[in-house]
Amino acid sequence: MSTYDAIIVGGGIIGGSVAYELAKHKLRVAVLERQQPGLEASWAAAGMLSGAPESPDAIPLVPLAKASLEMYAEYVGEVEEISGRKAGLRRDGTVMALFLPHVERELSTILAVHHGLGFATEAIRVDDARRMEPALNPAMHAAAWLPFECSVDPRALTEAVLLAAKKRGVEILVRPGGATALLTEKNRCTGVVAGKETFFARNVIVAAGSFSGTIPGIERYAPTRPVRGQMVALHAESVMLGRVVRSEKGYLVPQDNGRILAGTTTEHVGFEKRVTPAGMQQILAAAVEIAPELAQASVVETWSGLRPDTPDHLPSLGPTDMDGLWMATGHYRNGILLAPITARLLREWVMGGKTSMDLTAFSPMRFARHDAVVH
Repeated sequence: MSTYDAIIVGGGIIGGSVAYELAKHKLRVAVLERQQPGLEASWAAAGMLSGAPESPDAIPLVPLAKASLEMYAEYVGEVEEISGRKAGLRRDGTVMALFLPHVERELSTILAVHHGLGFATEAIRVDDARRMEPALNPAMHAAAWLPFECSVDPRALTEAVLLAAKKRGVEILVRPGGATALLTEKNRCTGVVAGKETFFARNVIVAAGSFSGTIPGIERYAPTRPVRGQMVALHAESVMLGRVVRSEKGYLVPQDNGRILAGTTTEHVGFEKRVTPAGMQQILAAAVEIAPELAQASVVETWSGLRPDTPDHLPSLGPTDMDGLWMATGHYRNGILLAPITARLLREWVMGGKTSMDLTAFSPMRFARHDAVVH
């Protein structure tokens, strides 16, 4: 019978990063995953790394996002060195191309919000944007430059993180169905059950993405729900992008292998993971508006994934009211970006009982308190 210092429930980029961080500090760690690790939201992501908020809901994430972005180069370098795999980190910034009429007011608002939050976003002329990225559509009405943004190959990064974790001694436990129950004794979580097997641990960290809320007892702390996003990978010899480009309707992410990722949709369809003609039409129309020559590109892959959303669109991070039970889930659109800081914070909590940042806004207990009021 095995007893671990920590069991991580979920083997995506968050679970793998937390496992790696804890194992690096000499803890005995296992990752419990319902299928081959890394094939859910992490595999489906585009890999954009932006600390700037996409909506007012995301503003509370900014300090966390900034801290994680600052860690990223070191984080990637470390897992690349340990794993021997490249993660495709590109530190080239992002061009924002705006096509809707009368976008000057919208751009002014974006700039004011970004500057107020400490981001060095700047308006640039359309001609300057096209000098940076000649494939851009000259019909855009305005443009901005976000020099602080980066991108990464999420599939390659997740593979590298999981391999680095294994090399640090993490055990990867693949069990169909994953965790089916928590083991508890009085007010303490002592492990997890997967089917007919029992795994004991001093700490259980739930990082199962949109599946977190399906584990009995976890919805109280992480009422996650899936939000489908569809994606397309394109290849065109005539279109060379040096950096991420995004518009009001979509985005393009160049990768080191020559592919250009185009996305995405936001669909509340439950755990239904498929690609639809309507989704492809939406994505491809946005891609061609950004870079018209992509109309002749080859479609080399299509896929979809399930983002782990929560009612307030913020992650559930940290301790619960049950000793030994921790949440690291609900990252919605930001799992790839927030992996380094999530791993560090969970290690600080588990090993030291406190963190170096105020994370009250992300406490799992905000959902438990609401649940108590409602019921």
